[in-house]
Amino acid sequence: MERPALARAFWWAALVDEATLREWLVNIGARRSEQRVGHLLCELLLRLQTVGLTNGNQYELPITQGELADTVSLTGVHVNRILQRLRASGLITLKGKNLVILDVERLMALSGFNSNYLHLAEQDGFREQSL
Repeated sequence: MERPALARAFWWAALVDEATLREWLVNIGARRSEQRVGHLLCELLLRLQTVGLTNGNQYELPITQGELADTVSLTGVHVNRILQRLRASGLITLKGKNLVILDVERLMALSGFNSNYLHLAEQDGFREQSL
């Protein structure tokens, strides 16, 4: 009570953690594989935009396909095929560790991505990004 700003920061962090957990339970349990990967790529874009680590719709993705596969609970081979399909659909390019989302709105629609669970508009100093 002595430091309301600190209490609010802890509350906000807990709120986002719980909401992200719920979203990822849905991601792993209910979304198709392409949606899982697309959702992760959209979430990373929004989070990195918020802290100024993107160049437009482009960001560094310094993880292997195996690590990406573990994140979305798929095999590395399956993730490789999904990335190939996303490329062929004109949604992304991935060269080395550099990812460009070519059509953010289509990727968001494909993956069912809605950034509300991140609660960025509620945090002082952050603003909701409309991708």
